[in-house]
Amino acid sequence: MNQPLAYIHPEAKIATNVVIEPFTTISKDVEIGEGTWIGPNVTIMEGARIGKNCQIFPGAVISAPPQDLKYKGEPSTVTIGDNTIIRECVTLNRGTALDKNTTAIGNNCLIMAYVHVAHDCIIGNHVIIANGVQLAGHIVIHDHVFIGGTSAVHQFVSIGAHAMVSGGSLVRKDVPPFIKAAREPLSYAGVNSIGLRRRGFSNEQITDIQQIYRILFMSGLNTASAVEKIEIDLSPSAERDEIVNFVRNSGRGIIKGYQRDAD
Repeated sequence: MNQPLAYIHPEAKIATNVVIEPFTTISKDVEIGEGTWIGPNVTIMEGARIGKNCQIFPGAVISAPPQDLKYKGEPSTVTIGDNTIIRECVTLNRGTALDKNTTAIGNNCLIMAYVHVAHDCIIGNHVIIANGVQLAGHIVIHDHVFIGGTSAVHQFVSIGAHAMVSGGSLVRKDVPPFIKAAREPLSYAGVNSIGLRRRGFSNEQITDIQQIYRILFMSGLNTASAVEKIEIDLSPSAERDEIVNFVRNSGRGIIKGYQRDAD
């Protein structure tokens, strides 16, 4: 159902059952999948690739050029997976040639109002980003991450799968998987055990993850020595290997260990 008050470029590729509300603008080189709803006053610029059964709310700007002086107009995209919700006034910038020429958001995500996702960010599946979060360029967010409202994430940061970042955080370092991160400066605040149980992790798996992070953050060892101890002392598992690989491959270094609140 295409409203006569919407502008749709004739070269845009839009499935027949997409709903487009009034005063929306859709440029050329745009693809929109079946069952998607585009609300009023949405702007979808060149390079947008939007999946099936998505919802995009009023005021959102999808696939705007990067806010990056190195960008010279090269072709690039924003990709949004299936069943993803983009709320009011979200801005998603497309990629640059410095990375993979794309910004990507996975399936079943919820991007709440006033979030900014800069160029070359890669966001996994089942990610929730709360109101007002600001993501700089080249950030990687793995599956099942939650980022609390009004947080700001530094460029090139990675956030591991199943991590939970407290609202209002300044994320300057990489956040390993399966944990809660809070306080200022941002630091380890325990394993995200409630979230893991909701996603089917067993008590044994959660206990193993807790033991890994006791060694990594609470043993007094430096990061390299702690990783070696984890590999020597603990049996191999998917969770152990995911944590070890994340820490070893961290480009910015990981967040601080457990910090007690000051009295």
